[in-house]
Amino acid sequence: MTTTTRVIPTQAHAVLDYVTGGALVAAPRLLGLTGTTAGKVLGLAGGIATAQSLMTDYELGLVKVIPMRTHLTLDALSGAMVAASPWIFGFANNGRRYWLPHVIVGANEIMAAALTKTR
Repeated sequence: MTTTTRVIPTQAHAVLDYVTGGALVAAPRLLGLTGTTAGKVLGLAGGIATAQSLMTDYELGLVKVIPMRTHLTLDALSGAMVAASPWIFGFANNGRRYWLPHVIVGANEIMAAALTKTR
């Protein structure tokens, strides 16, 4: 059995969360996906990520009601959902610009969840 070394401090994770949330909210417009299902998934994921960050018990959380372990679990689950969304919602065949951002963001969310310290 292998264990993952958690190397990302929670404060760095918090900064990544807010940057990612903002980027995802802006992504549909920046990528020309406004009004598409692909764009809606990215925007929704960004809004959820930002709201979750505001409620997480870490350095940059505002309300601090979500424990860090729960936050990381939600990150991994949302990452998997975002990565799979092009195939779940049927826009994977529309071209690379429709599915590639979702796979990249999803994989990064899963990696960040696995590599972030819990305290």
